[in-house]
Amino acid sequence: MVFSADSANSAPKRGETHHEKDVKRAMSKIDEILNKIHALESELAAELREGQNKLLYTVTRKKILFSEKVRENHRLFAAKLSDYVYDSGLLIILTIPVIWSALIPALVLDAVVSLYQLASFPVYGIPRVKRGEYVVIDRHKLGYLNWMEKLNCLYCGYFNGLMGYVREVAARTEQYWCPIRHARALKSVHGRYRHFFEYGDAKGYREGLASVRKKFGDVK
Repeated sequence: MVFSADSANSAPKRGETHHEKDVKRAMSKIDEILNKIHALESELAAELREGQNKLLYTVTRKKILFSEKVRENHRLFAAKLSDYVYDSGLLIILTIPVIWSALIPALVLDAVVSLYQLASFPVYGIPRVKRGEYVVIDRHKLGYLNWMEKLNCLYCGYFNGLMGYVREVAARTEQYWCPIRHARALKSVHGRYRHFFEYGDAKGYREGLASVRKKFGDVK
């Protein structure tokens, strides 16, 4: 029996296996959850912006302005430095050098990550992460904090903002170089994770990698 090229091409294509269908269903459900998380994060950010109207302050050109009534109220709740130190206790005070020693590697990390994305992201075609959207220093403006509390808040604002900034830079890098979800459940996932391929989805990865590497239209 002889088969022609035409008869070979006209042969019916293999349908999806049960495994492939299960993978698609699972991925669809995960995508739905991740998209809901992203929507909730956007809703939370909008609600936090609305907070300035409820708490009687405004933000104009990054300057925070309180009403006179609120400033007076803040002064009433200002804690004395001596009371603050006494209430902290000796053991907590002894940990201060340890906490602040982490500032040095944090500054180095900040510089290295900023230089990395400045040099590499234009090459990859990835939008650069806006550092100022993550590292926000503004709590030292609060009148009910003494100078030590303001210093603590400045440190925490910088350090936690830096971690968020670094995570976003790393997330966009991961989307470009290895957009594959883990087989094991993660305690927390970053915002780019919803664009990743399911673990073990070889066909989806090979066929969609080029597209996912460019999928940054949701980044402002």
